[in-house]
Amino acid sequence: QVQLVESGGGLVQPGGSLRLSCAASGSIISIYTMGWYRQAPGKQRALVASITSGGDINYADSVKGRFTISRDNIKKTAYLQMNSLKPEDTAVYYCHAGWLSYNYWGQGTQVAVSS
Repeated sequence: QVQLVESGGGLVQPGGSLRLSCAASGSIISIYTMGWYRQAPGKQRALVASITSGGDINYADSVKGRFTISRDNIKKTAYLQMNSLKPEDTAVYYCHAGWLSYNYWGQGTQVAVSS
């Protein structure tokens, strides 16, 4: 069993930055692929970025060059550094941990980009 708690969301102006954190507990998190997803109003939840246990990273095209995903297995925490934020990045951001058939989600953190 894995519990995930996101933090770091908030309101930021266009061009600003935020760093999201996802604190995991309850299991050996190092074996899991960690991912960040987002869901905007009226849209489906979509992958933003993921990082495997081996460090392979994948980004959605819309965030490449602006967002950076990382993980600290000792702290059991995954991060999403978001730079050059745009209004279209506004969404609820969810942390995900996946391994084989096991999938866990956090409760989500709101990110709003507006002037």
